[in-house]
Amino acid sequence: MKILRAFAVAALSVVLCSTMAVAGDFDWMKQMNVAAQADPTGFKAQLATRFNVGSVKVSAIVSNFPNPADAYMVMRLGEMSHHPPEYVMERYKSGKKKGWGAFAKSLGIKPGSPEFHALKRGHDLEGYGGKGKGDKGGKGKGKGKGKGKNKDID
Repeated sequence: MKILRAFAVAALSVVLCSTMAVAGDFDWMKQMNVAAQADPTGFKAQLATRFNVGSVKVSAIVSNFPNPADAYMVMRLGEMSHHPPEYVMERYKSGKKKGWGAFAKSLGIKPGSPEFHALKRGHDLEGYGGKGKGDKGGKGKGKGKGKGKNKDID
């Protein structure tokens, strides 16, 4: 009986931790998944246009993930970290267990940076859940904000 109870507690812990890791970082991804699954062709076209890559490459990336928002995130993190999406995809497969925030940090995107705040605000595609507001500006709380410092970002 004790073994069964210990197993049940361990299984519940794994489920809760994996759910928090997937959903805890970027809530807008849930909405993007629903909208992208309703219009997969349009979503792939938006990705190709947004990231300026061919539809064959987009299809190859999207087919590697159970959720469309994961493909978007891999492409976006590749862009932000100046790595090709294939590199980010390989890193994702071997190390995205602690959530997207920790994964972004492992690619050199620092918490509190303008890039990280852009990810938290949302994506930058129109019509795929949320408002597509990830790169529309907005004030962060990073260093230098409101102190007359001008830092240009790509």
